[in-house]
Amino acid sequence: MGLLSKKDSKLILDPLADNNPITIQVLGICSALAITAELKASIVMGLSVMAVLAIGNVVISLMRNIIPSKIRIIVQLVVVAALVIIVDLVLKAYSYQLSKTLSVFVGLIITNCIIMGRFEAFALANGPWRSFLDGIGNAAGYALILVIVGFFRELLGSGTLLGFKVLGDPIEKKGLYALGYENNGFMLLSPMALIVVGIIIWVQRSRNKALIEDH
Repeated sequence: MGLLSKKDSKLILDPLADNNPITIQVLGICSALAITAELKASIVMGLSVMAVLAIGNVVISLMRNIIPSKIRIIVQLVVVAALVIIVDLVLKAYSYQLSKTLSVFVGLIITNCIIMGRFEAFALANGPWRSFLDGIGNAAGYALILVIVGFFRELLGSGTLLGFKVLGDPIEKKGLYALGYENNGFMLLSPMALIVVGIIIWVQRSRNKALIEDH
């Protein structure tokens, strides 16, 4: 038997597609719109949410039998706030410029509906190991959409990926720019992120008609 049972594997795989927290549950949309103009920021935000959700799920799961029901939301907020502070300090220590780019959005992880939703729906009812897998899966599904949106917005909006010029030099008119290509500045605006997410939802639901009936 492998490390993960079929049931446990679904905790990681389902949120990547058929139960994606952004495209199916429509959660975490704000950060998907706000920080995906750059691929690097999208990746770091996805990893930050993964760290907070995976560890937070485990902590809440370990405490689930001792948390009074009347204050469980307060306890959850304290846990996620502590983890977000740690993530923010790590970013400032090792990638200060990127932490400035993400700025307030790292702090807003505290109010990310995906995190509080998984605490309530899963961690309070399951053991630490399955809660950890659930956190990894849902954060990976969230990060996947951010990376896809960030990829297209930076590529088409700036002609770069992770800061590297991949379409040529727009100033010296090299690469695609020599053929008359121009960067689409609209891709860098938040409304375009919503359109890209909408296209992803359309493609996903066209691929799997059952999603329309179930959701």
